Amino acid sequence: MVIMIIISAVVMRLVPHIPNFAPMTAAALFSAAYLPKRYILMVPLIALAISDYLLLYVSPFSDPVLNFSRVQPLSAMFNSTTAWVWGSFMLSALLGLALRKNPSSVRIGSMTILASLQFYLMTNFGVWAAGAYARDLSGLLGSYVAGLPFLSWTLAGDLFYTAAFFSLYALALKQSQRGYSWQIKKSVERLVGAHLDR
Repeated sequence: MVIMIIISAVVMRLVPHIPNFAPMTAAALFSAAYLPKRYILMVPLIALAISDYLLLYVSPFSDPVLNFSRVQPLSAMFNSTTAWVWGSFMLSALLGLALRKNPSSVRIGSMTILASLQFYLMTNFGVWAAGAYARDLSGLLGSYVAGLPFLSWTLAGDLFYTAAFFSLYALALKQSQRGYSWQIKKSVERLVGAHLDR
């Protein structure tokens, strides 16, 4: 399941999408809710590292879209806001711990919104701290105002992908339990039948 979450998060992040409409928060929350604790931070971190590196080869408005003509150094995927972005997804994974005992729809929705908001606050603070705006309160406010158009897509993407991850998992679990209970029923019928034949 760990590999599937990482692959799906990477692939969905690489395909053309609306800015900030991505599966990373959903992967972090889902991992924290269902995977062993040792994977909680590892899954989003690996997915981010792989997709950030592969994004160096993607240029959606160029021809060709994928350009592997030159090997990019690993250092190229790091910039002045990388730590803020990655740290934000690590924080989302920690927020997902609240879903371990009771992953109800309301709790999943609440944690998703909280994760989206902290991503907005943390990453726009990071943009300001990196020097993109004046180093005063007006510059910080300017950074948050400039990030507002992306917040709606962050919320929409996080809610969409989180609903998809958790719903698909619940559906798969239900189907496997249904199949398992059917197998038990058949086994019991065979045992009872064999006993009655004696």
